[in-house]
Amino acid sequence: MSSYVLTVQCPSTRGIVAAIANYLADSGCNLTDSHQFDDTLTGQFFMRVHFSSEKGVGMDKLREGFTAVADKFAMEWAIHDAGTKMKVLLMVSNFGHCLNDLLYRWRIGALPIEIVGVISNHLTYQKVVVNHDIPFHHIKVTKENKPVAEAQLMSVVEDTGAELVVLARYMQILSDQLCEKMSGRIINIHHSFLPSFKGANPYKQAYERGVKLIGATAHYVTADLDEGPIIEQDTVRITHAQSPDDYVSLGRDVEAQVLSRAIHAHIHHRSFINGNKTVVFPASPGSYASERMG
Repeated sequence: MSSYVLTVQCPSTRGIVAAIANYLADSGCNLTDSHQFDDTLTGQFFMRVHFSSEKGVGMDKLREGFTAVADKFAMEWAIHDAGTKMKVLLMVSNFGHCLNDLLYRWRIGALPIEIVGVISNHLTYQKVVVNHDIPFHHIKVTKENKPVAEAQLMSVVEDTGAELVVLARYMQILSDQLCEKMSGRIINIHHSFLPSFKGANPYKQAYERGVKLIGATAHYVTADLDEGPIIEQDTVRITHAQSPDDYVSLGRDVEAQVLSRAIHAHIHHRSFINGNKTVVFPASPGSYASERMG
């Protein structure tokens, strides 16, 4: 049996769930997992359905038949082959903890993606990437060549067919034009502190202020720096006995875990952008353990 995922976003109204369920049943499909959310504040409805085609109906036929249902409710929708791995392009600078974590999860099958390449503005992790038989692209970025560098980046995205770009501690600000062009297709990770510390060495600042919680936030990239719709967050507690190096080590761990969970949500089509926020449905049965590893 073929397995598929249907994602739907549309104005909220009566009859949406019934129409979807009836269509899938009439098409000889069996629902294995379903989640929905009706946002009463925005008037938007979100749904994710994981289903199998017991009669062997192909994805093209399913899409063709679903068009009438989608048009009736003004849906933004897609049907994805659950067995197809999403093509992901990673980007990194000189901090490698997120990159190494993602490569490990990918290698053991805990993060089912196809890594089509790694881009870096440094050569620090070239050997690591090449040793994984993954193409490495060095694109140097300066104030003077930034438009050219971004054009090279987009060329790699297009040539590889990358569906998602992950900034695994890539320490360059992307232009507004690139953020708009790749809207909903770039995920970033950064630390989270209360109070907020910006600039050089935020972990040292946090230590000096006696911060008791270190967090990390993964979000979709927008033109507003580090303010895109949040996909995943987590925290780790700190005590007075821990050193600045402990802060850094714990911070790196939580960043790596949060980023992997955000990617997991996106590649399984569980994350929906809802204005400045996201709707993130729970993991499907069988994928929770791999998602929470670490």
